[in-house]
Amino acid sequence: VSTVCAQAKIFGKDCSIIGNNGPIDPNGATKAAQFIQLSDQVKKPIIFLNNTTGYLVGKKYEHQGMIKHGSKMIQAVTNARVAKITFYIGASFGAGNYGMCGRAYDPRFLLMWPNSRISVMGGPQAGDLLATVKQDQRIREGKDGMSQEEWDEFQAPILEKYETEGSPYYSTARLWDDGIIDPRDTRDV
Repeated sequence: VSTVCAQAKIFGKDCSIIGNNGPIDPNGATKAAQFIQLSDQVKKPIIFLNNTTGYLVGKKYEHQGMIKHGSKMIQAVTNARVAKITFYIGASFGAGNYGMCGRAYDPRFLLMWPNSRISVMGGPQAGDLLATVKQDQRIREGKDGMSQEEWDEFQAPILEKYETEGSPYYSTARLWDDGIIDPRDTRDV
């Protein structure tokens, strides 16, 4: 289970908390969507603790309704009228960023821990994807596939770009969030 939903009190204030640690699967998306809707109905603010690599992809998860359930979660976040506060405490990649109330979904505050990362996908995943595309292109052209050295050399600038631009400092400098906080201060903030 990578998606957790909880009711809590922070300094005596009732709130709802949604946290995750890894990819969001169809069951997690369904659970989170219903939890967001129920929290909205009882007017409890929602705190999102975001550490997700995104929604699970692949034939197996598509057959389980990942697109439908992920859409329900994003719809619930979009329509929630209560205050939403988002903390990036780890990764915030892909569409999981939307489902966990990223900047586009207008949280009251969006704060990042210094170790957090934000991007369309993780650097290694992007590097592998683009290197695979390049490899396939070379093979279609009748050339040999890339050696491990060529593969690594091709990936190096991609990994460097993702490392730089996925940084919370890069994000904060562009006002994509409301600042970086010390993890120890999360409850007070």
